[in-house]
Amino acid sequence: MSTGFDFLNSTAGFSIAWSIIDYEAGDTYFHVFLVGIANTLIVSFFAILATTLLGFVVGVMRLSSNFVIAKLASAYVEVMRNVPLLLHILFWFTLSSALPPPKQSLGWLDSFFLNNRGFYVPAPVPGDGFDIVIIMVLLGIVAAYGVTVWATKRQFATGQRFPAFWTGVGLIFGLPLLAFLALGAPLTFDYPALKGFNFQGGADVPRAFCALLFALVLYHTVFMAEAVRAGILSVSHGQTEASYSLGLKPSWTLRLVVIPQAMRAVVPPMISNWMNVVKNSSLAIAIGYPDLVAVFMQTSLNQSGHAIEIVAMVMLFYMTVSLTISAALNYYNKLVQIKER
Repeated sequence: MSTGFDFLNSTAGFSIAWSIIDYEAGDTYFHVFLVGIANTLIVSFFAILATTLLGFVVGVMRLSSNFVIAKLASAYVEVMRNVPLLLHILFWFTLSSALPPPKQSLGWLDSFFLNNRGFYVPAPVPGDGFDIVIIMVLLGIVAAYGVTVWATKRQFATGQRFPAFWTGVGLIFGLPLLAFLALGAPLTFDYPALKGFNFQGGADVPRAFCALLFALVLYHTVFMAEAVRAGILSVSHGQTEASYSLGLKPSWTLRLVVIPQAMRAVVPPMISNWMNVVKNSSLAIAIGYPDLVAVFMQTSLNQSGHAIEIVAMVMLFYMTVSLTISAALNYYNKLVQIKER
């Protein structure tokens, strides 16, 4: 058995069905490794984002005083968590094959098209000066964070609330919008168009990506929802009664009193859930999505024969991502914990 990492500089010689970074068959195995990482991270990022948002909604719905809403949320949790994730992935991938062919695509605004080959959307084409807009977005995020910290300290000191949320939204979207308009709108779009047997132009998302994303979100949302439900129940009901007695509306009580205290109980299981999303994305190999396991630990390994090195690199990647998620959320958890005087 050959050993060493010199094979990373050798030409891979095979194509990859879909990649968010440029790749050609003449690129090296190390480039294949990067493509696999990028494809894994992009589907994991959107899955974590959607799982967290949907999990909060379902978790709150489970505690709703409305009988129908509470039972619908409960039924969703019981159905989804009792079916293996692999079956979820296979189900959505099989279902996507029933979509119409390209010539009968489901279209919206003559710009978005869905068919049995994937989802086609307009591709942004940045012009000169668009990098300044990106810089303004980053500055807006930093400014919004600064305003939030300042507003929190001000509220603790004076008891007066400042609309930090809407101010932050204005900074994040307003600054880039002003720069965008001042620079003469340096962004155009390449729209997909049906030519021959398929769409040309724009950006395409393969149906394997869509099926994997749907399955990851619907499955892991259940565990997020249960963590949110348990976190809310851990907050003393006296806190809710006290906020009502002060005249706070139910929506304000939930957002300003209950959820902030519930986060101390929600974050620990949320860490495991986020890590599981990333690790379970490796099941994508079952439907042919070119994630890290599929393109590097399968195709590259079979061609190069460097099994130990390739498996070790894949293990190192998943371990690094998991430890990074754990460190970031543990840092946040430390910030929201009750501090003894």
